[in-house]
Amino acid sequence: MSFPIDQEKWARVRRAMGEKNLSALVVRAPDNVLYLTNYWTMKGYDIAIFPREGEPTLIVVEPQFREAQRTAWNKDVRYFHFYHPTDPRPPTSRALDMCLEVLREKKLTECVGIELSQGSQICDRMVGEPTLPTQGYFDAFRGVAKEIVDATPILADLRMIKTPQEIERMRLANDLAAIGMSYARENIRSGMKESEVAAMIEGHIHSVGVGYKGKVAMARAFTLVWSGKGIATFTATSNRPVQEHEPTLVEIWVCADGYWTDLTKNICPGTLTLEYTKLLEQLLSIFKEATGVVRDGAPLGEIDRVIRARIDEAGYTGQPSHPVAHGVGARAHEPPYSHKAAAGTMKNNMVLAIEPGIYWEGGGGLRLEDNFLVTESGSEKLCTDPDDFRI
Repeated sequence: MSFPIDQEKWARVRRAMGEKNLSALVVRAPDNVLYLTNYWTMKGYDIAIFPREGEPTLIVVEPQFREAQRTAWNKDVRYFHFYHPTDPRPPTSRALDMCLEVLREKKLTECVGIELSQGSQICDRMVGEPTLPTQGYFDAFRGVAKEIVDATPILADLRMIKTPQEIERMRLANDLAAIGMSYARENIRSGMKESEVAAMIEGHIHSVGVGYKGKVAMARAFTLVWSGKGIATFTATSNRPVQEHEPTLVEIWVCADGYWTDLTKNICPGTLTLEYTKLLEQLLSIFKEATGVVRDGAPLGEIDRVIRARIDEAGYTGQPSHPVAHGVGARAHEPPYSHKAAAGTMKNNMVLAIEPGIYWEGGGGLRLEDNFLVTESGSEKLCTDPDDFRI
């Protein structure tokens, strides 16, 4: 299911390339391939060559060729053999060879941007076996291009500001998260294992999400679930039982065709205890104040300053141990990051995950997290699932 070419995105990318005098961008990270071509790679072996002028080229593993032709925005889609009868090298070597041939063929060898400092990348659709470039991959470009520059910060700056199409796709992912949480609220029972709750949410979102509204080809959910005193930051889901009258916290990432959510939602079977009611009301107040500072042009670090100051005033000095605001898009965690000591401003059409949390010594606590679209006058919460889970 292919979205139309995001012309606004392509124009923005090409303006940035012109400013840096780049002949081409070459990307292998699945999220950057998706960002530039709309193709979400299956195995992570694929490469996109995006020229400042002319048609981009997408190089994919042979079994994915037809799907790439259907979903990619660019028409120049080429394939390399997954298995080659006379070439025992890994398939990524053949992808690289073809990429270098394209650069020579299209005379894109003056100044090429590659992902020299890609610190993290999102998974491919297979999820379980991420593939990463080797030293030989980077060295190969130095033998072809006159100049190599780091494309990672260029792409990071571009990706911070979402286009209307990207926002639409993130709304779909947030819709599916709300559907999954609604299903869990109807079906959770005290005594269920945390892992059962996680499987229930993930399975339902996968079931409903594939084909959702005729706009989503692949949807997956990834969760961490903790209940009662099992709530912490961060540990694995276990076989602990769901506690009655206490929160079961769900850290939930939903991916819809490569666009992500990063949310934390809570469910309580029964009536929330007085102790947890007090903690929830403290966090709701902190959350409201923190999201109230979000608007175009506001200092990015203000979110971090507000959350940590109010949590400190609540008697939980030094908490939380994790960052409290970051970008979301073609990764669940991407720039920008709010830090009280860092510069930068919020900008219209950024999407930020904001996540204040308080954790008790010995186990238990709460975290609230939603994704917010930055607007000129404030922000818009993208997920309809309530943060006050007593509702």
